[in-house]
Amino acid sequence: QVQLVESGGGLVQAGASLRLSCSASGRTISTLAIGWFRQAPGKERELAAGISRSGLSTNYADSVKGRFTISRDSAKNTVYLQMNSLKPEDTAVYYCAAELNSPWATVASLAREYDYWGQGTQVTVSS
Repeated sequence: QVQLVESGGGLVQAGASLRLSCSASGRTISTLAIGWFRQAPGKERELAAGISRSGLSTNYADSVKGRFTISRDSAKNTVYLQMNSLKPEDTAVYYCAAELNSPWATVASLAREYDYWGQGTQVTVSS
């Protein structure tokens, strides 16, 4: 069993930065692929950024490339999502998800491929 707890969301103005944290327990993050998904009202859940089990591969949605960075700290068993130059369209609930038994260097992009989910953290960007 894997437990994921997100933190770091909030209300910011456009252009600001936030860093989301996903703290994992039950498994070490080096055995997991981790994805940061987001879901805005009335929209499907989408992968914003993901990092492979190896930690060497990352995947970003086109809309966040160059602004968001995913990273992990194995010592803290935590994955981060650094979000810079935030835009109102980034407003969503952000979820951390873990995939068990993922390929070493692959980041899954579909929500159904992930096995465990956190409770989500709200990010609101005002214009």
